[in-house]
Amino acid sequence: MVYGLRDILTNQLIEYMNIHLISLMQDSESLEDRMEKLDPNCKDYAELDFEFNWVSGQITATRHLLSVAHDML
Repeated sequence: MVYGLRDILTNQLIEYMNIHLISLMQDSESLEDRMEKLDPNCKDYAELDFEFNWVSGQITATRHLLSVAHDML
């Protein structure tokens, strides 16, 4: 199969998004681990909870974009 420049760039973008998703999932796990060690009523927990929700939203968005990209191919 012969790939054109557009196909190569598209595949590179999808691969980057997959790597980004892995990174986000690792960040999410790290945040969850840190939160488990804290009292849910403390300020640090609340700040981590906000960040955890923000990262979770990014995971959802990245998964959606990957799904759309795969459907287009």
